[in-house]
Amino acid sequence: MVKILIVDDDPNIRSLMRLYLKNEGFDVTEADNGVDAHAIVKGPGIDLVILDIMMPQMDGWDLCIEIRKSDPEIPLLMVTAKGESGNKIKGFQLGTDDYMTKPFDPAELVMRVKALLKRYRIASSQVIPLGEIVLNRKTYKIMRGGEESTLPLKEFELLFMLASHPGQIITREQLITQIWGMDYEGDDRTVDVHIKRLRERFSGDVHHFRIETARSVGYRLAVNPG
Repeated sequence: MVKILIVDDDPNIRSLMRLYLKNEGFDVTEADNGVDAHAIVKGPGIDLVILDIMMPQMDGWDLCIEIRKSDPEIPLLMVTAKGESGNKIKGFQLGTDDYMTKPFDPAELVMRVKALLKRYRIASSQVIPLGEIVLNRKTYKIMRGGEESTLPLKEFELLFMLASHPGQIITREQLITQIWGMDYEGDDRTVDVHIKRLRERFSGDVHHFRIETARSVGYRLAVNPG
């Protein structure tokens, strides 16, 4: 059973989330502050975290940072009253996967949770379909219409990472860290150069997928429904 951690200092909000998530068959655990939540996430079993920003002891910003240090893959959904675009951008830059503003529709919360879990399952896969194009990370090959081809390694890794999290904004900093490594000392604009090359290589495949720019933040990959 999928286990979800709800982190919010408002017991009424936690109760509402718990009710809807349990009705969908999810196992739910709770914390009312960031310190306790971080301790829970460091243990085994948590599959997704829903977190608020304004909390005692450790706020949601710092909690997001700490979670990402220990687990770069666990899905994070930020649900907060801070709805300004600057706060949303900050959330994505710190590593959240999705962002909802209070007051929220509980049914929409459930759908977003399910979407994030689906992305997570895709991210754990080594083979990802993009329409009729298939990326295989076991062989670093691309299959298109029955024909096999290759990409330069960094371009493949970049495309595969974006495809692993469809619809999710991934920052330049995250892409640099995951693909070029934490010790990379070059300009982060190298990501833009590689994105430009990928767009040129797949310019005839926009009916399958496209790489979108999230201005001043990073990129996301949109897959067109087949």
